[in-house]
Amino acid sequence: MQTSALPDLAHTATKPVHWLATAAAMAGVVAVAGLLQPRTATATATGPEQRPAQRSAPVAAPDPAGVEFPLECGGAGTTVAKQAPGDLDGDGRPETVAVVHCDAGSGTPPGGIYVLTRGSGAAPRIVATLVDPADRKTVGDFAVHEGRVSATLFGYSSPEVPRCCPDQEEQVSWRWKGNAFVRTSGDLARAV
Repeated sequence: MQTSALPDLAHTATKPVHWLATAAAMAGVVAVAGLLQPRTATATATGPEQRPAQRSAPVAAPDPAGVEFPLECGGAGTTVAKQAPGDLDGDGRPETVAVVHCDAGSGTPPGGIYVLTRGSGAAPRIVATLVDPADRKTVGDFAVHEGRVSATLFGYSSPEVPRCCPDQEEQVSWRWKGNAFVRTSGDLARAV
């Protein structure tokens, strides 16, 4: 018979009393942990003034479809070439900025940039014209970011410049300040 070189260890020969002692120790730990837990809130709301404010569903940005834009298109209709939502005035409700031009079919018709909001009624309405089509500009790059509208505007230095090929470019941006949109041109407009 072979003898073991290891000493007899107490945990290798368990008895029911060992299991009872372990169970009692675990029950004690659980009981102490339960006493140390923070108490749960017991207050109940009894009136509307005690209820937490309920968040309303997010308001959708106005859809420019169906808006009558102030463009003289001679019956050709208008095209919303680009649009972007953003909270421009900081009231928590998004506006929509739309780049609109006549549906000319070819060429580079002048465009306008309009700010739309949803008024008290359901229909969106124009609240600002950032670029008037009468200025005879076309809109290139366009973005709305952190309350700022930025765009690249193309124009013509004289009536002799063909309408296909604008020879002037300007970087512009607008930001709501006070009660109007303030326009910035050049390098400051590029810092978007």
